[in-house]
Amino acid sequence: MERATKRSRIVLEVVVLSLICSVSLVFAGDIVHQDDIAPKRPGCDNNFVLVKVPTWIGDNEEEEFVGVGARFGPTLESKEKDATKSRVTLADPPDCCSTPKNKLTGEVILVHRGNCSFTAKAQVAEAAGASAILIINNRTELFKMVCEADEPVVDIRIPAVMLPQDAGASLKESLENKLNVSVQLYSPRRPLVDVAEVFLWLMAVGTILCASYWSAWSAREAAIEQDKILKDASDEYLNTESSRSSAVVDINTTSAVLFVVIASCFLVMLYKLMSYWFIEVLVVLFAIGGVEGLQTCLVALLSCFRWFEHSAETFVKVPFLGAVSYLTLGVSPFCIAFAVVWAVYRRISFAWIGQDILGIALIITVIQIIRVPNLKVGTVLLSCAFMYDIFWVFVSKWWFHESVMIMVARGDKSGEDGIPMLLKIPRMFDPWGGYSIIGFGDIILPGLLVAFSLRYDWLSNKSLRAGYFLWVMIAYGLGLLITYIALNLMDGHGQPALLYIVPFTVGTLLTLGKYRGDLRHLWSKGEPDRLCPHVQLQPSEQ
Repeated sequence: MERATKRSRIVLEVVVLSLICSVSLVFAGDIVHQDDIAPKRPGCDNNFVLVKVPTWIGDNEEEEFVGVGARFGPTLESKEKDATKSRVTLADPPDCCSTPKNKLTGEVILVHRGNCSFTAKAQVAEAAGASAILIINNRTELFKMVCEADEPVVDIRIPAVMLPQDAGASLKESLENKLNVSVQLYSPRRPLVDVAEVFLWLMAVGTILCASYWSAWSAREAAIEQDKILKDASDEYLNTESSRSSAVVDINTTSAVLFVVIASCFLVMLYKLMSYWFIEVLVVLFAIGGVEGLQTCLVALLSCFRWFEHSAETFVKVPFLGAVSYLTLGVSPFCIAFAVVWAVYRRISFAWIGQDILGIALIITVIQIIRVPNLKVGTVLLSCAFMYDIFWVFVSKWWFHESVMIMVARGDKSGEDGIPMLLKIPRMFDPWGGYSIIGFGDIILPGLLVAFSLRYDWLSNKSLRAGYFLWVMIAYGLGLLITYIALNLMDGHGQPALLYIVPFTVGTLLTLGKYRGDLRHLWSKGEPDRLCPHVQLQPSEQ
C-alpha cells in the first residue's frame, strides 16, 4: 500500500513538473525575421525587419505604428534622426496597380493590398514619384512581402512597408478627413546586450544557488538525524525514513521519460486552447503554486531567526490540512494577499516584479521537493528535455508552420502578454521595448542536477574545489551565457536554452566524474545513504 502511494505521488509530481516546465525558452522578441522559403534574388534579398512608423497630424505627433519591411527595396534608416519626415497621400486607384491619378512629389503613398503583386505596386509608386509605399494588409496581422517566383531581377529604390489593417484604417480615415498626415520610416537596431539579460542571468543563477544550498542543507540534516538514530540503536529509524521520504520525491528514469510525454501534451494543449479564458486558468494555477512556494520559502527563512523558532515548532490542528505550525498560519495570509494582488493588477507596467517573486519562490520549492537521486536519472531527464526543447522550438515548425514553444511563450491568440510560468524583466535600453524572458524549465531541470551535485559533495564531505557543485554551477552559468549570445545573434528570436545548457552541465559532470574515478558511484548510487564515516557523529559517552 505504501509503495503504491509513493508511486502515485511520483506520478503526480511529474505531472506538476511537466506543467511548470512545459515552456523552456529564452526570448526577447524578434525584430528580424529570417526566411529561407521566400524566393531570393538580386534586388530581392532583404531580411524581413520590423519598422517603426510614427505619425503626425499637422505639427502634433500622434500614434506610432509598427509595420514590416519588404524583401525588396532599399535598407531603412536605423535612427529616427536620420529618417525623413514625409507627407502621406492616398493612392487613386486604391490598389496602386496602375498609374495614380494624383500627382506625387516625394510623398509616401498609402495603398491597399490585392489585385497585383507587391513589386508591381512598388514599381508603379516609384514611377509616379512616391518616396515610399505603405501597403495596408487585409488582416490585423503582418504579412511578409516577397517577390514573385517568375519575376526577373527586381530594381526597386523606394522603401515598401506593410501595415496591419487597423493601423492602415486609422491613417486612411485621417486622410479622408483632409488632414495633413506625415510619417517617418525607420528600423532601429537592438543593443548588443541589454541590462535585462544581465539581471535575468543573475536571477536564474542565484535561484539555483539558493535552491541547491537549501536542498543540500536539508539532506545533510536528515543524514545527521539518521546517524543519531542509528547510534542510539533506536526503533524510530523506520519512522524517520518514512517521514523523510514523505518530504521529498526522488524521480526515476521512467518518470524522467514520462516527463517529456506529459510536457509535450501540456504544450500542445496550451497551443491549441490558447485564449483569454485559458490564460486566466493558468494565472489561477500559477497563483496557487506561487502561494505555496512563497509560504514554504518564508517559513524556512523566518524559522532561522530565534524570534520565530517557537512559532515554527509549535503546531495546531487545522481541518483538512492537519498539523500546521503557527508560523505557517502567520505568513499564509500575506502570501495569499500577495498572489491575489498580483493576479488582479498583473497588466500594469511593474507587475513583472510580483510574477518573478512568485516564480522564484515556486522554482526553489520545486527543486527542494523533487530530487534527482543519481547521475543516471539526471542524464536521462536532461537528455529528454534537450530533445523536447529542440523539437518544440525548431522541428515543430514543419508540422504547425510556426514554432509551438515560441507561440505559447508569447501568448499569441490570447490577448494577454504571455503565460505566467516565466521569469521576465523589461528591456530597459531596447528601442523596441518588450521583455527578456526565461522559462521555468530552463532553471528547474538543470537546477535538479546542480542540487544533486551539491548534496553529493556535502554528504561525501568534499571541499568546494574537490567536489562537483562549483564546476557544474559554472557550467550552467556558461551555458546560459552562450544562450543569450545566440539570442542576440539571432536578433531576439527565441532560443531553446537547454540546447546549450544540457551539454555544458551534463558533459561537465560526466567528464569530471570519469577523470576523478567517481563516475560509477555518481551514475548508479548517487548520494550516500549516510554521512561519510570520518564525519559521522561520535557516540555519546555512557
